[in-house]
Formats: sequence, C-alpha cells, structure tokens
Amino acid sequence: MDLESAVIDLDTLTPAPSTSPLADEVRMGLQTTPKRLSSRFFYDAEGSRLFQEIMHAPEYYLTRSEYEILNTYKEDFLKQFTPDGRPFELVELGAGDGLKTKILLGFFADKNANFAYTPVDISVDALEDLVVDVRQKWPDLRLNPRHDDYFNALQQLSEESDARRVVLFLGSNIGNFTPDAALDFYQQLHDRLQPGDLVLTGFDLQKHPAIIHAAYNDQQGLTRAFNLNLLRRINRELDADFNLSAFDHYEVYNPETGEARSYLVSQKAQTVQIGALDMKVSFEYGEIIHTEISRKFTRAQIENLAQQAGFSLIGWFTDSNGYFADVVFER
Repeated sequence: MDLESAVIDLDTLTPAPSTSPLADEVRMGLQTTPKRLSSRFFYDAEGSRLFQEIMHAPEYYLTRSEYEILNTYKEDFLKQFTPDGRPFELVELGAGDGLKTKILLGFFADKNANFAYTPVDISVDALEDLVVDVRQKWPDLRLNPRHDDYFNALQQLSEESDARRVVLFLGSNIGNFTPDAALDFYQQLHDRLQPGDLVLTGFDLQKHPAIIHAAYNDQQGLTRAFNLNLLRRINRELDADFNLSAFDHYEVYNPETGEARSYLVSQKAQTVQIGALDMKVSFEYGEIIHTEISRKFTRAQIENLAQQAGFSLIGWFTDSNGYFADVVFER
C-alpha cells in the first residue's frame, strides 16, 4: 500500500480488548514488594484533565520546552525528514490529542510536503477525537490511524508499504522506561524500521535538581491529585474501597541516577478490599506504592543509547534554556 491509499476509516479500527489490563496490573503490582502501579493507568478522563492542568503549571517546564523546540525548528525537521524529496509517513506512537504534533502537521501542510500522518494509540476515543480534529484543520492530509500497540502497528506498516517512516515519540515518554526497557524499546524499533527511517524522541535533560523536583511537586497540588486519582479509578473500575485521604503523594529526585520517582504513601495501617478481584491488600503505616519513574538524561547517555540500539544520532535540538532535547535517530 502506498501513501496515497494509506487511509483507514475509523469504523475499521479494532475494538479494545475485553480483558482488563488495569485488573492485571493491580493484581500483580499490589502483591509485590515494594508495591507498584504503572503510570500508564493515570489517564482516565479525570487523569487526562488533571494532566492538562499540570502541563500549564508554572513549575512544569517540559511541555513549554518541547513546544518551543517544535516551533523554532519545524523547518529544520522538515529538511531532515525529506533530504531527497521522497514522501514519508509520520508515525506517532502514543498520539493522544496530538497537540504538539499539530505544530509540525500545520507547517508541513503549508509547505505542501508529501507525507501521511499515522497516529497510533491504544485509546480508540483519543484516536477518534484526534482524527476528527485533524480532518477539520487539514482535510487534504492523508491519515492512517491505528488502534494498536506500538510494535504491532509498526510491523503492519512495514508489511504494507516501503515508504520512508519518521517515528515520533514525544513528551519525554522514554523517561518512564528503565534503562534496560529503554534499550529494548529502541532495539525493537530498529528491528521494525528500514535503513534511512528516522525516530524523533523527546528527552528531558538533567539540570538543577530543584527545577526537576518542583516540576513533579507543584504548589497547587495537581501532581498529588493526579497520583491519587489512580486510586479513585481503581475504586470505580474494580470495586475497591481505597480511602484517598489515607494516602499521600511523595516525590523524590536523585541527581546521581537522574531519576524522579513518584510514590503514594499509606498514612496509617489499613486494609483495602478490591471487590472485582476478590482481593484484600494490607498496608503498614508509611508503606509506599511506586507509581512512576521519570528519568532525565545527559547527551552522553542519549548518544550511547542510540549506538547500542543500532541508530545514528543525526539531529539535536534544544530549547533556549537547555532543559529539553528533541533528538533525531537514523536507522
């Protein structure tokens, strides 16, 4: 399939699986030591709303920094994506609302670039909203939405077309991976791409520890509410009885490892019942649930990651403060 025919109607999108990943995560994560819950489950409707507020908080520099990069260097990105004038497919992993990507879509469309946009997301609702908005703004833009996980989508795309691919993984999402998982992620990308394909990734850079700590510990309490909302979601979807007032949010940043870690902390000895799983979970006073890791990178670490995964680093773009980098890897 070439780029001209790469259009999929939303009605053809695969329905969400009937199993509950949240139930699996809760069953496993709350029986480990220390207890843990994945940050991927933060984003129900209320979690998404809270995160939109977090992105506008004065302490949360990440979104502003990446917006600045994409606006400042959008012409440079287009030149890197089309060095030989070939058409390309812009594949966004975890597209969500696509707000930052729309900076590139609008500029590329204005320049009559020959490309298609393939947003990939596990949320069919997010995809539907994104596709409707993009079609309204740029009705002639070729769209190829995929309701799938990242690697299934890339594998299918590689079997359908030999078009050059530019994979977007924005927003410092790579920071939520452990070092081993990040390397595995890029190695899997490498295996599913062709020589000359590109990956544009957002990396949050190491900087003064106080700046990083404040970004995840805002004075308005938005990040605290964002973390606690995960317990509210478990109450609603899995018939649990978490008392949110009996838990607090704690954030720590370790400049030696470059890791910001988020925890929920039990403020008393207590037992929580999770009805849908027929499960009881006991907490000691001060016991934690690890909810998120946000790794910060040096340039040397990013260069090493690219090399280990088989990529070449060919583009490095930072905001004016040097807080954040959008980095281009070539297969």
